[in-house]
Amino acid sequence: MIELESASPEETERIAAALAAELVSGDVITVSGELGAGKTTFVRGAARALGVEEPVTSPTYTVGHLYEGRTPVSHLDLYRFDGMSDAEWGDLENYFENAVAFVEWPEAGAGFLPVPRATVGLRHLGETHRLIVLSSTEKTLENSVLAGVGPRV
Repeated sequence: MIELESASPEETERIAAALAAELVSGDVITVSGELGAGKTTFVRGAARALGVEEPVTSPTYTVGHLYEGRTPVSHLDLYRFDGMSDAEWGDLENYFENAVAFVEWPEAGAGFLPVPRATVGLRHLGETHRLIVLSSTEKTLENSVLAGVGPRV
C-alpha cells in the first residue's frame, strides 16, 4: 500500500497517469471515497494517459461510459446501486471486456466485480488536498506508480 498526498486536481490526475502507465486491457481498478473526494478526477487522469481525448465525466446517472483510447477505457459508477442482481451484472459485464475498467463505489458490486488489479481510495485532507491510497498485491505496480510520480507529492 502506498499513500500519496495531492494538493490539486492536476496532481490527482498525474498520480492516476502514473498508474495508467502500468495498466493493460482486462485490468480492473476500483476507486472509492466520499462524495467530492476526486474519484472522477482520478479516472480522468488515467483515461487521458490511456489516450482518451473526449471529455471524461461522472457516469452517476448513466452508470457507465466507454471511451476509446490507445486502450479502451470503461468508467462505471455504482453509487445508485444498493447491491447487485444477476440481471444488473449481466447489463454491466460488457464494460469489462477488452478494456481497462475503473469502478467508482465498488462496494455495491461486491460478489460480482472481477478481482481488481489495484484499489484506490481518496479522502479529503482539506478543501484542496486529498490523500490517495493505492493498494495492489503486486508490489511492483505500487513501486512503478511511486517512480512515475517522482518525489512524493
